Amino acid sequence: MSAPRLHPDLVQRLNELARGPRRLLGVVGPPGAGKSTLAELMVRSLGERTQAVPMDGFHLALVELTRLGRAHRKGAPDTFDAAGYAALLRRLRHQPADETVYAPDFRRSIEEPVAGAIPVFSRTPLVITEGNYLLLDDDPAWTPVAGLLDEVWYLHIDAGLRLQRLTARHEQFGRTRAQALDWIAQTDEPNARRIEACAQRAQRRIVWDEDAQSFRFQDPRQDAA
Repeated sequence: MSAPRLHPDLVQRLNELARGPRRLLGVVGPPGAGKSTLAELMVRSLGERTQAVPMDGFHLALVELTRLGRAHRKGAPDTFDAAGYAALLRRLRHQPADETVYAPDFRRSIEEPVAGAIPVFSRTPLVITEGNYLLLDDDPAWTPVAGLLDEVWYLHIDAGLRLQRLTARHEQFGRTRAQALDWIAQTDEPNARRIEACAQRAQRRIVWDEDAQSFRFQDPRQDAA
């Protein structure tokens, strides 16, 4: 199987966004859609003209989730520091020329956020941020986020393939198959429904072409169908 790639039309739009002043591009989609893979490919395509800043860096630490009684549904909207994420986006929109902004990252190997892990330089014209809740409009903590982004792209993937990937990811990081399926049913899929309900707010829709092993923009005529 060939390595995943970006369709030329998508690369062209990325290059347009990476010209001129600082822009923020959001990539949103349900758990297991492939957002991190897409963001990595986009960064690889543009090189030093872009930097990826994941929303997942704003996961609350496990000790805090335990204190709040939310550890059993880690990944839900209220298990993130949404206000902190919005504050970072504001800093990135108005980053002074002499300032380096440090963003947090999320390390799946330890299932914890790591502060100050990603340096964002003022000379970088395009910041790509990916996550689940960029378009959420039913939670006051998240509603400011969409307005802080220049464009948001919604990533759609076949539901069966998405669930297959999601199960494999949970198993890779220590859950049994039964535990993975239970977590998906109780946590991931309820979150996915909320994310999908906001898809129409995105400026563009990206689809994964399994046969071509590529990410591409969806034909607007398909949206209207």
